[in-house]
Amino acid sequence: MFFAYFRTKGGEFRYNLMPFSTIKNYFTYYDHFPFHIWIINIAGNIGVFVPFGIVLPILFPKLSNFFLFLFAFIIGIFSLEILQLFSKLGSFDVDDIILNTVGAVIGFILLRLFRRRKNRR
Repeated sequence: MFFAYFRTKGGEFRYNLMPFSTIKNYFTYYDHFPFHIWIINIAGNIGVFVPFGIVLPILFPKLSNFFLFLFAFIIGIFSLEILQLFSKLGSFDVDDIILNTVGAVIGFILLRLFRRRKNRR
């Protein structure tokens, strides 16, 4: 997140506070972005956080409650986005919070499905 090859330090604060604007641009102007950039920014922001939805409730059983998990995850990812903004290593992007949360929720649902299937046996 902070040490990726495309991160640069310095310059102005960069941020996006408009929900879905970055996501919309990637889908609307898909032909203007190289495929690997699209994958990194859309699929990557979702896929990288799927394990969090699996591991956090296992490590912290209280986070097996969906709403508590969601609250804790959003606070954590929001904090990382703020850190990116103030360190000027990347930018604060509300769309990253949305995509990261989608990934974590997918992981959470997968864990629930696995546990339900395991309990049926």
